[in-house]
Amino acid sequence: MAKRSTPELNASSMADIAFLLLTFFLLTTTMDQNLGMPRRLPPLIEDEQEKPPEINKRNILQIHVNSLDNLLVNSKPWEVTLLKDEVKSFILNPNNDADKPEKEVKNIELIGGISVSKGVVSLQTDRGTSYKMYMAVQNEIMKAYAELRDDFSRSRFQSDYAKLTEDQQKAVRGVYPLNISEAEPRDKGKKK
Repeated sequence: MAKRSTPELNASSMADIAFLLLTFFLLTTTMDQNLGMPRRLPPLIEDEQEKPPEINKRNILQIHVNSLDNLLVNSKPWEVTLLKDEVKSFILNPNNDADKPEKEVKNIELIGGISVSKGVVSLQTDRGTSYKMYMAVQNEIMKAYAELRDDFSRSRFQSDYAKLTEDQQKAVRGVYPLNISEAEPRDKGKKK
């Protein structure tokens, strides 16, 4: 009896099609670039003898998170949910309180002369601080600045900050600069 021959498929064109599909998806897919958190780094001190500039104590809002995820604001126990409002109140200092930051008049393009806070938000964590707590504190600080900028944008330009032109956004950032100082995490039990 004769063997039946089965027809074979030519698979070489399948490899070409798979390669073309792979190339298509690689070329058309966009990858999100995570830019990280915007922070202003302190200037590089070239001479070790040179001291950093002195900042008036009233101009610093000290936020500390210990290894047990307890939050302290200016050495007082604090709730994370109240942090945003405290940061806003600190930066705004509407009553020019003596224990809140000083203000200086700056001339900002598109806005003119305006009082700008000298306030700095200082964040210090312990090495044992959980990532979840660290991010919760960071989010509250950033929400405070976002709300300040949105409120000012609405009052000055009748639009949300995100909808402003680049020059308008730059002007608003001049009124509410992101002055956040983040110190290196400390080990529990070690002195400063």
